[in-house]
Amino acid sequence: MLSYRHGFHAGNHADVLKHLVQSLVIEYLTRKDKPIRYIDTHSATGGYSLEDDFAKKTAEWKEGIGKIWQKPDLPEALSDYLEAVSKFNNNNQKLKLYPGSPSIAANLLREQDRLSLFELHPADSRQLARNFEHDRRVRVSQGDGFAGLKSLLPPLEKRVLILIDPPYEVKDDYNTVIKSLKEAFKRFAVGVYAVWYPRLDSEHSRRFGHKLEKCGAQRWLHVTLDVRGNNTAGMFGSGMFVVNPPWLLEQQLKETLPQLTSMLSETPDAGFTLKTHGMD
Repeated sequence: MLSYRHGFHAGNHADVLKHLVQSLVIEYLTRKDKPIRYIDTHSATGGYSLEDDFAKKTAEWKEGIGKIWQKPDLPEALSDYLEAVSKFNNNNQKLKLYPGSPSIAANLLREQDRLSLFELHPADSRQLARNFEHDRRVRVSQGDGFAGLKSLLPPLEKRVLILIDPPYEVKDDYNTVIKSLKEAFKRFAVGVYAVWYPRLDSEHSRRFGHKLEKCGAQRWLHVTLDVRGNNTAGMFGSGMFVVNPPWLLEQQLKETLPQLTSMLSETPDAGFTLKTHGMD
């Protein structure tokens, strides 16, 4: 199915969590001079106008990035993420554009790093290629990101961030993520794998976090952020499951999540969880 278009949801609360974690991982990986490979299995277009019909129809960004944009006294861990958003807007004060995960990565990575981007939707893939046509670090492939990931492992680089964030518009996506992770570990066990998923009032979503924790990873961090209680309709929160996380990530999130959850909350029962395994 190719009905999902991320433009409707760009900059929402789930994007804030996903891109915060992504930026913190990249900041850590770039502390050494060695080159990095960034692999994005579901890249979409790489960037969005918050003034087009998609974004205006839902205005989800107002309940996400809109709640923290230009706010004073924000946690330090948000700085790289917000700087990438600012650069995408040409450092203007007004928020008109929102970068997707590929653009966040491109803004934070260096000349020696490479980006491999996959997108199945033909129109989105063409737009993605146009958005990065002048960036020699980037290779865009139109096709299935799960298969594309398999074809790239093991990579030449030893420092790798792999973002897996399908739309989950079909139930098979949940099982495909688990299967892809298990296969990827066999080919390349030392990469940083970051899996995003929606938190919904459905059996597949409720069980998915537990399945991720049992997928065979030796070291992992699992964070969720709910802006509403879990008995509400629609996506009330989201999660990020990070395999081989940077050792600083747990503490950075511990310091950031209370304030971030408070800013993004829509009901009094908003909350977050943070779990780790094998981090000692």
